[in-house]
Amino acid sequence: MKNFVEELKWRGMIQDIMPGTEEKLMEGPTAAYVGIDPTADSLHIGHLVSIMILKHFQNCGHKPLALVGGATGMIGDPSMKSQERNLLDEETLTHNVACIKKQLSIFLDFDSGDANCAELVNNYDWMKGYSFLDFTRDIGKHITVNYMMAKDSVKKRLSAESREGMSFTEFTYQLIQGYDFLWLYQHKGCTLQMGGADQWGNITTGSELIRRVLGKEAFALTCPLITKADGGKFGKTEKGNIWLDPERTSPYQFYQFWLNVSDADAEKYIKIFTLLSKEEIEAAVAAHAEAPHLRSLQKLLAKEITVMVHGEEEYRKAVSASEILFGNATSESLKNLDERTFLQVFEGVPTFEIDEAKLPCGIIDLLSVETQVFPSKGECRKMIQANGVSINKDKVSDINAEIGTGHLIDGKYILAQKGKKNYFIIKVCR
Repeated sequence: MKNFVEELKWRGMIQDIMPGTEEKLMEGPTAAYVGIDPTADSLHIGHLVSIMILKHFQNCGHKPLALVGGATGMIGDPSMKSQERNLLDEETLTHNVACIKKQLSIFLDFDSGDANCAELVNNYDWMKGYSFLDFTRDIGKHITVNYMMAKDSVKKRLSAESREGMSFTEFTYQLIQGYDFLWLYQHKGCTLQMGGADQWGNITTGSELIRRVLGKEAFALTCPLITKADGGKFGKTEKGNIWLDPERTSPYQFYQFWLNVSDADAEKYIKIFTLLSKEEIEAAVAAHAEAPHLRSLQKLLAKEITVMVHGEEEYRKAVSASEILFGNATSESLKNLDERTFLQVFEGVPTFEIDEAKLPCGIIDLLSVETQVFPSKGECRKMIQANGVSINKDKVSDINAEIGTGHLIDGKYILAQKGKKNYFIIKVCR
C-alpha cells in the first residue's frame, strides 16, 4: 500500500495528526471521512483541500467517505465564526446535497464497485429519527461540559471579545459531529476523521466519544488552512468565492484565478491542488526559477486543476480566451467565444450601442460618428493609415472598409481595438 501520510507530508497538507495514525493506515485498507458543509448547491475552491485529501486517500487504497452535513448544516459550526449563521430548511439541504454529490464524482470513484469505492453519507439520515431525550441520555452523558468548554472554538465565542456569545444550538455542534464519527465507526468501519485545522476540536471530540462509548481507538488528521503569501484570504476575489460550478464561476474565470497567483503561492498550491508527482513538481519549480517571467508554474497549475475540474475542452477554451487579450489570437478564436466568456474577457472595456439598421457602416463613421472610439474622423483615418486599428483582432488598412453583420461576434458584438491595449465593445441592438 502507498503511504498516505507520507504523501500528504511532502505536499504540505498535514497540520495536526493523532499519534498512531500513520501506523494504523499502514496496517491495511480502512475508511476515513471528511465533513462537507452543504450551505450552498456548489462547492468552492475552499473545499478543494479536503476533496484532494479524500482523493489521495482513495489513491492510496483506502475507502473515502464524504459526509454531507444535512443535520449539522441545520445548526451551524461555530468554528472560526464570529456569529451564528442562518439555518437552512430540509428542502434546500436536499437540493444542495444532490448537487454536491455530482461535483464530488468528478474527483472520487463512487461507481466502480471496488472495495475502496467512495461513498456519500448524510448525517441527517441517522439524526432525523433520534429524539432529543435519547440523544442526551445515550451520547450527552459521555462528554462533560468542562471538556466541551475547553475547545478553542467555544472559548473564542465565549470570550470578552465576542459580543454575540454562543447559543445552545451551536454549543451542541461538536457533540453532534462527535456522534457522526461514532456512528460511522460502528456502521462503516471508519477509524479516521480528517478536515481543516479549524476542525481539530470537533474531530477530537469524536475520537474521545468513541473511546468512552466503545473503548476503541479512533484517529484524527487535519490539514493547514490555506492562505495567500500576501496574507489575503485564499479563494476569495472582489466578486466572492471561486466556485466549482461553471454557472457560478466560468471555466475562464476559474483558469484565470490560478494563472494569476503569485510565484510563492503557485509553488505551494501545485503540491496541494494537483496530482503531479514530487519529481514532476520539483522539475516544474526549477524550470520556473530559470525564467519566472514566463509564469510556467502558474500555467501548469492552472492547466492541471482546470482540466481536473472542468475537463480538457473547457481548459482549451479558457486558454484561447486568455490569449485574446495577451497573445496572438485570431478573429476565428474570438468568434468561437460564447457571449458570457467574451464579456468576461473584456470586462470593464468601454461599450457603445448602435442599432443593427446602421449596418453595414463605413469603418470611420462606425468608430467616430456612431460611437466615440475616436473623437474625430481625422484621428480615426490617421490611425487606420498607421495600421493601428483592428476589428475583431483583424487589422484594418482600408479607410473605406465597411463593417456589417458578418463581423458580429455571437450575433451581437463587434470588438474594436485602437493601438495595442485600447479595446472597445460595440453592441449591436435589434
